[in-house]
Amino acid sequence: MLALYRDAYSGLSKQTWLLSAVMLVNRSGTMVIPFMTIYLTQPSMGYSIGQAGAVVGVFGLGAVCGGFLGGRMTDRFGFHKVQLVTLTGGGFLFMLLGEMTSYPLICVCTFLLSVVNEAFRPANSTAIAAYSKEENRTRSYSLNRLAINLGWAVGGAIGGILASINYHLLFWVDGGTNLVAALLIRYFLGAASTKGHPETAKADAVQTPYRDRIYLGFIFCTILFGACFFQLFSVLPVYYKQTLHLPEYMIGLLMTMNGLIIAFFEMILVFRLEGRRENLHYIFYGTALVGISYFLLNILPLSLGVAFFCMVLTTIGEILSMPFMNSFWVSRTTAATRGQYAGLYTIAWSTAQVVGPAGGAEIAGHAGFRPLWWVVGGTCFLAAMGFRRLRQSGPQGRWPKANH
Repeated sequence: MLALYRDAYSGLSKQTWLLSAVMLVNRSGTMVIPFMTIYLTQPSMGYSIGQAGAVVGVFGLGAVCGGFLGGRMTDRFGFHKVQLVTLTGGGFLFMLLGEMTSYPLICVCTFLLSVVNEAFRPANSTAIAAYSKEENRTRSYSLNRLAINLGWAVGGAIGGILASINYHLLFWVDGGTNLVAALLIRYFLGAASTKGHPETAKADAVQTPYRDRIYLGFIFCTILFGACFFQLFSVLPVYYKQTLHLPEYMIGLLMTMNGLIIAFFEMILVFRLEGRRENLHYIFYGTALVGISYFLLNILPLSLGVAFFCMVLTTIGEILSMPFMNSFWVSRTTAATRGQYAGLYTIAWSTAQVVGPAGGAEIAGHAGFRPLWWVVGGTCFLAAMGFRRLRQSGPQGRWPKANH
């Protein structure tokens, strides 16, 4: 077992480990957004739930714009400069947002922060692709996902403590971790380390993601799947509370189990699967498993055991799908357009994060939870069939069959 873990984590480049460390530091400071609604509705701020929800929506809109701009800037200036600028700018904007009291200024600052913050993602994804080899690329992205999950867990815990002391501390710590992450990239992944990497290469026949029909189909299916997946952190906890009458600590344990399974098993599972089948093969089965888990909430008798079982299925589906999604989009890129492909992929998840929770809450509020799980499960299967259809489409143009 120890040998399996050792092999799963071996062979990755030093830069890949450093990028994951940067992501861990950055995400450990993710405190403002999870507590934004509570912060704005507290008596000292005095805004309504509707106004707070609108601010979260503005953040989602900014995330979509940030994904587009980040992808464009990465292709033009390189992933190193974009990561430095966005982390530094995001750090100062977090601190500035904490000082805002006027509602219009809060909305404007939130939008700008979201644009800058999310522009970091395409650059970071492109950097992982540049510093990894084809045979370990999926594991490189899995390591990054592990850092994100651990960071979210640490950030949520520390954020809760800081919020109980003073909400303004959230903004300063969140901004501070951005600046620390920028310093880590500056001193350990300096501009010299990018020389000779694909980001500086030029491609003859440039294929943009907006003309790549297979990739656009992949993005559409990703939005469908992402909208369903984000029910996990939005409507599903409410379902556990209202239908199963679970206490908050038990709901927290269910959410924690998702992260723990990923932390302990994703890398070794990806290690055993990577390169054996096409990426879309695993994406299809992972997406279908998530759909099955939602269906089972309606089919099986409601109990705590069923809730845990469905969470395990969802997590396995997440492990089978998301790391291989990263490998798929990278496989369709050239050095000159990798940032734009990463940007469009970021936009897909940002769109899903806005549409999914809002749509799920609307269905649950008007029709109830049972219709919601049928709709969500069915949408997952629709996405899975879409991924399968893309796999059957075969290669087009210059892309080798193994990558599709």
